[in-house]
Amino acid sequence: MLLYVYDYRLILASIVISMMAAFTGLALTRGLSGVSEGVRHMRIAMAAIALGGGIWTMHFVAMLAMRFEVAVYYRALPTVASVLIAILLAGLALILMHFGRRTGPRMVLSGTVLGLGIVIMHYTGLSAIEGCQPVHRPLGFAAAGGLAVAMGVLAIRVAYRRRRAVDILAATAVFGLSVAIVHFTAMYWTDFARTVAAAAEGPAIGNSHLALIVLVTAFVISGAFLMSGASFLSAFPGPQPAAAAGPPSDRPAAPADAEPPATPPAPGLRLPYEREGVTYFLPAAEVAAIRAEGHYTIAYTAEGRVFCPWSISEAERRLSEAGFFRVHRSYLVNTAKVSGFDRRKDNGICLFGDIPNLDHVPVSRSRVPGLRAHLGL
Repeated sequence: MLLYVYDYRLILASIVISMMAAFTGLALTRGLSGVSEGVRHMRIAMAAIALGGGIWTMHFVAMLAMRFEVAVYYRALPTVASVLIAILLAGLALILMHFGRRTGPRMVLSGTVLGLGIVIMHYTGLSAIEGCQPVHRPLGFAAAGGLAVAMGVLAIRVAYRRRRAVDILAATAVFGLSVAIVHFTAMYWTDFARTVAAAAEGPAIGNSHLALIVLVTAFVISGAFLMSGASFLSAFPGPQPAAAAGPPSDRPAAPADAEPPATPPAPGLRLPYEREGVTYFLPAAEVAAIRAEGHYTIAYTAEGRVFCPWSISEAERRLSEAGFFRVHRSYLVNTAKVSGFDRRKDNGICLFGDIPNLDHVPVSRSRVPGLRAHLGL
């Protein structure tokens, strides 16, 4: 069997790249319930490329960290196939989470698909090596596969638990580390045998060319990471002075820009919202619109946005008598707060005057007649 040593600087670089890719992919999927289906498809595709590309880049940076006694090359076909497998399975996992109800079994299925993407990419990429022969021990398949699935499920459950900033950061750590753990677990149970030098069956990629490809991929991931990080920080601002903005919030996809009511809420229908583990209430009449956010919702008021533990369906059921109307599968509007209605060719939009972060709300084509009736048009 061939002996090899590791360049630990490249190992560290591979883990950092995996973390950046995990954060980029998970950050891109935040808040998709409030965008159009076309934008949702585009952002899921971008997130899949980030996650799958990160898995692939981590693997091949770690392979470049190995110093063999012989020159090694990588066949082009399985190398390209490995990155496509990672991207496609990461995309399928995200589609399962963003198109359909997020039930427990669905999260397990999504995490399983994501984990299988890691381990299948690894062995497909490893099969590309030329100059030596990987010798796999059966226990390695079981260990790497089991870890990949378990950590994939854990990453999905953490990321989609409530979609808070802390959940996304925790899932980044879980997923980013899982890629590295699966890789090095599989490599621990893999030996390399010396082979007789022979021409590759197809186009081969040398270490220098592979390093260049990996460098460009890592550069793209780093750029996407920086842009996602800037967007992430702007959506989750730091604590504000207590006298000006109340306690900081850790709710998902919504800044802490609404204060708890200073006086007891008016009688009638009220909307619960949470901050720092405390549930407050505000009169439903003060809410302009409600947007779905996974199993929960974001309510828009004149003071800002607040996180509501109700689902969009429960909010519709409870608030229909208070003048709220479902204009889109992701939106309820308080018709008393609508300042204008713009009829489009196939759909429309509701306009709001001075509600922060809420310029307009999309209206589905099938909901236009009902909304017009509610607005007296």
